Amino acid sequence: MARVLAFVPDLLFGSRVVEAIQAAGHEPVLAGDLETVRRELPAAELLIVDLTDDAAARTAAVAALPRAGISTLGFYSHVEAEVRREAEEAGFDLVIPRSRMAREGSALVSRLLSAA
Repeated sequence: MARVLAFVPDLLFGSRVVEAIQAAGHEPVLAGDLETVRRELPAAELLIVDLTDDAAARTAAVAALPRAGISTLGFYSHVEAEVRREAEEAGFDLVIPRSRMAREGSALVSRLLSAA
């Protein structure tokens, strides 16, 4: 069982992400702010980041964090292709549309953790 940190300030969608993490058999930690991410990140094996709001700031903040050995998954609004490009350039392991996160969240979590 891996510890998965989800930086998802939207509590409603955050609960869906938590459910996906649990369905994959892992321990979720939901963070609503960057301070919580900084505090909880050293114990995590995967970081999931909501890039649907304030994407540039969140991408930059995650890029600046020490993430050795921690996989990263970002999700964004499908209409903002530039967000995907920026997150990939910042070093995210996987960047997907929010709708795919909703549909395939647990499978994606499992895939990233097994690849690590």
